[in-house]
Amino acid sequence: MQKRTVLVIDDSPVSRKMLRSCFPKDREFAFLDAGDGQAGLDLHRQRRPDITFLDLTMEGMSGLACLEQIRASDPKALVIVCTADVQAKSIEKALALGAMEVVGKPPTREKVAAAVERAERRLGGAHGS
Repeated sequence: MQKRTVLVIDDSPVSRKMLRSCFPKDREFAFLDAGDGQAGLDLHRQRRPDITFLDLTMEGMSGLACLEQIRASDPKALVIVCTADVQAKSIEKALALGAMEVVGKPPTREKVAAAVERAERRLGGAHGS
């Protein structure tokens, strides 16, 4: 069983903690945290995580700008947007910029587990393979 590296980019420490608590408990993940878009972009470039969860609404570099730069430097990056901004325009823009999918806040175990499962399939094998 492969341990996946997950980068969580969100300016709220509470939101980062809540998201991490929603991950499936039947396997291990190595979590990396970033509190703003620029720090998240830098960490993504340094560590190349398997999966990135990204908030859209942050001070400084927005989530959309961060997403665009992550995908420019790593076109195969699997980025799941986790946001309270569920306006159709924002979701369409995130998907157009290369987000794998959008999960609304607050995250639930079911939504996060399903998104992680889809990401792992794209990575070439689910957790059980």
